[in-house]
Amino acid sequence: MSKLWRSYRNVSLIWKIGVAFLLGIAAGFIFGPSIDVVQPFGDLFLRLLKFLIIPMLLFTIITGLNQTTPKQLGRMGVKVLGFYIVTSALALTIGLVIASWVNPGIGLSIPSGASVEVPDTPSFVDILLGIVPTNMVTAFTELNLLQIIFIAIAFGLAIGTMRDSRKPQIRGYGKKLHTAFEAGSEATFRIMDWVLEYAPIGVFALIATTIGTQGADSLNGLLLFVGVVYAGVLIQYGLYYVILFFFGVSLKKFFAHSRTATLTAFVTRSSLGTLPVTMRSAERLGIRERLYGFSLPLGATMNMDGAAMRVGVSVVFAANVVGLDLTIPQMLGIVLTGTLASVGTAGVPGAGLITLATVLVQAGLPVEVVALIAGVDVLLGMAATSLNVTGDLVGTTIVDKSETKKQVS
Repeated sequence: MSKLWRSYRNVSLIWKIGVAFLLGIAAGFIFGPSIDVVQPFGDLFLRLLKFLIIPMLLFTIITGLNQTTPKQLGRMGVKVLGFYIVTSALALTIGLVIASWVNPGIGLSIPSGASVEVPDTPSFVDILLGIVPTNMVTAFTELNLLQIIFIAIAFGLAIGTMRDSRKPQIRGYGKKLHTAFEAGSEATFRIMDWVLEYAPIGVFALIATTIGTQGADSLNGLLLFVGVVYAGVLIQYGLYYVILFFFGVSLKKFFAHSRTATLTAFVTRSSLGTLPVTMRSAERLGIRERLYGFSLPLGATMNMDGAAMRVGVSVVFAANVVGLDLTIPQMLGIVLTGTLASVGTAGVPGAGLITLATVLVQAGLPVEVVALIAGVDVLLGMAATSLNVTGDLVGTTIVDKSETKKQVS
């Protein structure tokens, strides 16, 4: 048994996950809905990933902040946020352009009696105030990522000032706390390695259940719409690799270390759930912890390139369903609204629905179109989430590269 286990561990993780993915697809089609008996194994995988989110955030952000200066942190933060906004706008534009060329949705109609309950769109002030928790315990129990990031930054900065204190006792406390959080970070990554050994089983269960319950019928005549979204996602991937090449990043190395996070995001459909795996990928890419410790959690809540892509295609799809020709000024307004909505509401429950509904209203299109898209939401979510996570890693990688060049110069 020990020999078999060693052989299993020696196989590359991406191969194990890839085989599990293909077997899951086959099992889903062969056994159909009855395959849902394996769903608990998939749920366990998701639970293990979510279990790591809080310690991963706290330990990496706090230790990362104590490895840099406030000036460096501010400069890196501006670069990361700027990248996220620009690429989200670019993804939405690509979605609009491709969909306008292919024209998905022509000949379809909104289901009779379709209705969609859209959560109220929070104001900009509410979003900003919502970042500061009134109760730290609630922030953790509700897994409010933005609030947890705020808490980690506050304590990270406090520990940093303690380590620089002129009082020996306070300085000693600061060093001890820093050492404790560094140890916690290492322990968390150890647990992450154990979870990844279970990943193939979880991936098999998740994809088998999805295919078994959704099946080919989930497309319901919306194959063209799905194809346009996936085409846009592939183009955005191509642009990512062009950007990496421009900054002198080894594409082979990046793909080798990012593919596990990309595939995990595709299967789980959760940027937040994939965050521990994404951080592990960043570490293996050689990115400094002080950067990825805050850029990746920020990206999981604010960088929604995949969601922006879906919005761009969905708006043209909705326009075709109701027979409306979008003008250039309307499309420009959609890009602006969609980008701000995807960034501003990303940390809010039901963010994808809020973003799409906001853009549809801005374009004068019926929100009920969401009901038509719902049948293929699983397929769209897979592609969109994998793009989100890859975009986080690309942005973090090039900012790290630019910071390295700045220090050398």
